[in-house]
Amino acid sequence: MIRVLLADDEELIRVALAALLGLEPDLEVVAQAADGRAAVDAVLTHRPDVAVVDLEMPVLDGMAVTAELAKAAPSCAVVILTGRGRPPHLQRALTAGAKGFLPKGSPGGVLADVIRRVHGGARYVDPALAADALTAPVCPLTPRELDVLRLAEFDTPVAVIARRTNLSSGTVRNYLAAVVAKLGVSGRAEAFRLARESGWL
Repeated sequence: MIRVLLADDEELIRVALAALLGLEPDLEVVAQAADGRAAVDAVLTHRPDVAVVDLEMPVLDGMAVTAELAKAAPSCAVVILTGRGRPPHLQRALTAGAKGFLPKGSPGGVLADVIRRVHGGARYVDPALAADALTAPVCPLTPRELDVLRLAEFDTPVAVIARRTNLSSGTVRNYLAAVVAKLGVSGRAEAFRLARESGWL
């Protein structure tokens, strides 16, 4: 029997997945969690073989959960489910230690098969997403530019971004100007939107 944890902040999806997996004779959902921190705690408590985690969850996102479990529970294989996977998400997930990466729109039986595969030591990446990853443009922004842009989401004042990044206000302005120029957009709000849609944030 393969023991499975499900982590998704949307209860309807979590319950539906549990019911779907419950129909499989060799799979048992042993725990569920509504946020990333609860997912990590549940894995440490219930010791599942496979954790199926949503990419976007409160407290800790799927990437952070994967990275923590790679250290704290390396025998637990992680499958990331996403509603809007982008090639950079896939790359970061695999780097963090995920064994599977699957869109939420996949056919019902695919998740059960992926759970079996990763439990057996294999990896699984959605073929369409893998193909996109091979042709996706590389992010033109440096890690520091991404850090600054991430904090600029809600028109955060430059002084606040400077304080949070331990940079001067002038340096923050320079980073934001470089980001806008590199992305060829009109301002930082558009830069943030483009970077988020491209999966760079």
